[in-house]
Amino acid sequence: MVIPSIIKTLTDEQIIEKYKQSSDKNLVGELYKRYTRFVFLVAMKYLKNEERSQDTVMQIFEKLFVDFHKHQIENFKPWLHTVTRNYCLLLLRKDQSQSKKEKNFQLESDSIMEIGLDLHLDGVDDKEKHLECLKEAIETLNEEQKKCIEMFYIEEKSYKEIVEETGFSEKKVKSYIQNGKRNLKIKIISMTTFVLLVIYFI
Repeated sequence: MVIPSIIKTLTDEQIIEKYKQSSDKNLVGELYKRYTRFVFLVAMKYLKNEERSQDTVMQIFEKLFVDFHKHQIENFKPWLHTVTRNYCLLLLRKDQSQSKKEKNFQLESDSIMEIGLDLHLDGVDDKEKHLECLKEAIETLNEEQKKCIEMFYIEEKSYKEIVEETGFSEKKVKSYIQNGKRNLKIKIISMTTFVLLVIYFI
């Protein structure tokens, strides 16, 4: 363990080299003290959100415990700026992907639901009834289709994340989602037909 008073006298690059040799977390702690504000300001530039930028500071410095062993760093501050920028851009791309997925889910849900579900039953909220119908239909899927549909649309996970968490191949995941959507549509049509018949005969 490096003595704290000595750590303060070291340059950034010397700290990194000593950390590679000893894995002493106090060394990274010194860099955290030096560059917390710097990373926060870079994150704010991209994320425009104070709380999220503070979280990013913690996540960046947690990454450094691993990254220092992977990279040869000659000038720490510019390297840290690049790491922070890339991390923020990754978060923003993920946000865009989730937003797009959410919109697609809404469009697909609306497409499935529009088949006869525009009922007006004594002021009951249609959207709520649609969602209940969708949830009930999802429960009828086989386990693989149900899991993939829920992870992809409800939990907003990517194909890659679903593959990693389920152990299914990407081809299987896509198949389960596609077949699940088809089976949902069939189920909802049958549910809607039943409701319409009940209303008709009451």
